[in-house]
Amino acid sequence: MAKFDQAKLLMKARKLQKELQREIIVAEAGDGAVKVEISGEQKIQKIHIDPEAINLDDIGQLENWIEEAVKAAISESQKLAAEKMQPMMGALSNLGL
Repeated sequence: MAKFDQAKLLMKARKLQKELQREIIVAEAGDGAVKVEISGEQKIQKIHIDPEAINLDDIGQLENWIEEAVKAAISESQKLAAEKMQPMMGALSNLGL
């Protein structure tokens, strides 16, 4: 593959990375008691806990909701990244990768 094609592919990859940085996915658990915001790069931006929906006598439930919301957010960000990378996969195969 020509160096020009490789440079174009690198520019597309950088553009994709910037797009993923700007994407924010919100996942929730416990009927909205816990909300997690995560970027398309799988970096947690914010965790919100609704104090009125939390029973402080059951911290285990809160921990479960946080875990569920984080797992869902990561899963959604992975799906988003895979969808955005799909068009580049053909170009990568041309490089022999």
